[in-house]
Amino acid sequence: MKKIILIVLVLTLCAGFVFSGQSVTIKGSDTLVRLGQRWAEEYMKQNPGTVVQVSGGGSGTGIAALLNGTTDVCEASRDMKEKEYKLAERKGITPYRVSVALDGIAVFLHTDNPVDVLTIAQLKGIYTGSITNWKEVGGPDKQIIIYGRENNSGTYAFFKKRVMNKEDYADRCQTLPGTAAVVNAVSYDVNGIGYGGIAWAKGVKFAKVQDGDKNPIEPSVESVSNGSYPISRDLYWFFNGKPTGELKKMLNWCLSAEGQKVSESIDYVPLSKEKAEANMVK
Repeated sequence: MKKIILIVLVLTLCAGFVFSGQSVTIKGSDTLVRLGQRWAEEYMKQNPGTVVQVSGGGSGTGIAALLNGTTDVCEASRDMKEKEYKLAERKGITPYRVSVALDGIAVFLHTDNPVDVLTIAQLKGIYTGSITNWKEVGGPDKQIIIYGRENNSGTYAFFKKRVMNKEDYADRCQTLPGTAAVVNAVSYDVNGIGYGGIAWAKGVKFAKVQDGDKNPIEPSVESVSNGSYPISRDLYWFFNGKPTGELKKMLNWCLSAEGQKVSESIDYVPLSKEKAEANMVK
């Protein structure tokens, strides 16, 4: 009997130790998932009592999880839609949005593609289907194979709004689950074109993007930071209400000079010091 009591006490103490730590769930944008994972790794090293779990699935998936109460933090590469804000209100959720980094949506081309510059108008034509051959934009006489993101992606929504003026994607656009998949497809397809966050580029080249009569600009940390790259955006964390406790501590660390340096180390674009400090929760 004494042994049984001792075992129960030990298990109780162990359970108390396990559950005394903080647990944080982060879910959403596939564009942001790499940064979220790296932040989580570094934050847990400095806060060994905290467990941070990060998963992707798309901005829409993350927003739905926030509204359903199944995630502490939603990562999103777009703002919430009006209907999502209204749904949040009906559910008693108070979305608190914080910009945590910047991003440029790069246009990916195969390294052997001779095309170097594409205008916003040409990109719109390619993705709506009115431009179907590379010769129409200064390339070879080959059909353009277009790759894009699934419709629950914030990148999909932002590209549709900013580049395509909200027109529909061509039916022949091949939708893929994540920017890594888009990059991989283009890297093997000399006639392919894709888009996604600049941090994901590997084995492909960037097209310079020209907006109207402005100079063509290649996406980079500098061009996104100074706003000269025409397809730039903020990347967000959403909370249910103003974060407190561990969530506040983690957010402020991500916005600190150390946290923003982590983002730059894996090719995301950090916020300016002034903007990062202004976004911290006091």
